[in-house]
Amino acid sequence: MAKEIERKYLINRAAWTPQGEGIHFKQGYLNAQKERVVRVRIEGAKAKLTIKGITTGVTRSEFEYLIPVEDAAILLDNLCEQPLIDKHRHKEVHGGKTWEIDVFHGENEGLVVAEIELASEDEKIDFPAWVGEEVSSDPRYFNSNLLKHPFKNWTKA
Repeated sequence: MAKEIERKYLINRAAWTPQGEGIHFKQGYLNAQKERVVRVRIEGAKAKLTIKGITTGVTRSEFEYLIPVEDAAILLDNLCEQPLIDKHRHKEVHGGKTWEIDVFHGENEGLVVAEIELASEDEKIDFPAWVGEEVSSDPRYFNSNLLKHPFKNWTKA
């Protein structure tokens, strides 16, 4: 069984500058429940169908399959919950690990989050200067929840 161990952090925008344009992502959900998520994503010139299980700590089951981009476009437009997630993903290597930084658009404009995949939940992380507060355990930051409760509607504390 495939496992994903991932931590998620907010970004200090004053300390981070994108290195290039990144890759445009358009994604939607066929099923976005706490127990399971079925996601369709077009990322640049390829498309994927991803199935994820419930998150325990920062670990969950994950199965990912390439699908034709044309099929993904039809699924996104006709079968996925709306609105879709729209973002650009940037990748940066620091401390031998690849950080994926998502800059959201549309309903989630203003949100910038970095994710890092780990070999174990207790793996030591070498943090770049631009990494801020950890939000791994905050379900508001799950992409599947951002379509139900977009960032633009969050109350500012």
